[in-house]
Amino acid sequence: MPSSTTGLPGLSLPIRSLFTGYILVVGIGLLMAGAQILLTHGMADGEFGISVDDIVYSYYGDRSNSKLETKLNGSMRDKAPESVKREMIMWAQMGASLEDWEAGIGAQFQQHCVKCHSVIPAIPSFTTYEGVLPSAAVDMGETVDALARVSHIHLFGIAFIFFFVGYIFSQAVGIPARLQSVLIITPFAFLLIDVLSWWLTKWYPNFAVFTIVGGFGYSLASTIMLLTSLYQMWIMPSRVASR
Repeated sequence: MPSSTTGLPGLSLPIRSLFTGYILVVGIGLLMAGAQILLTHGMADGEFGISVDDIVYSYYGDRSNSKLETKLNGSMRDKAPESVKREMIMWAQMGASLEDWEAGIGAQFQQHCVKCHSVIPAIPSFTTYEGVLPSAAVDMGETVDALARVSHIHLFGIAFIFFFVGYIFSQAVGIPARLQSVLIITPFAFLLIDVLSWWLTKWYPNFAVFTIVGGFGYSLASTIMLLTSLYQMWIMPSRVASR
């Protein structure tokens, strides 16, 4: 275990290598998570980039349209030709009848949607009419079941990441204890704000801004801790030795 008197600059080479490997993997993981958010929630309003509207459409829904229409005009807009998308949207707007499904719409879903909407557990299966029908109804955003599932995975998984990031950063030297403590607790606080805002936005869309605040807050605090830790482990010791 690292010594409290030497801190990060005084760690042995094996421990520094261990911590650095973890930091690099976590850092890349956070970047990939950001990219995934941009490519899913970030396309909810049909435009690239995270906005309040994206959060509202994702959790509250676009209650003037079906979820099918929202997705086909947003994050799924490149998954089928324009003519096919218009046909699917019109089918949903006209009541999503079984007759039209059997007359040809079902075949379009089989060709353009089923390759994903049949094998990924987290998304609805489009292999049958009954499976597509809920998505053709008015878009009410995320379901309570989906929110509960994603929330507990998010809280458990990311809390573990922040615990180890905070532990490594707790060995940093030359930082006032209060500032260090604030930086360590900040990601946990913003994580709670982030997840709570999903539930609030589900019923009150004005809370959508807190989702952006939460994600930005824990990302910034984590970045500061990760970069500070790398600096103190690899750059600070060489500077001290050269004096």
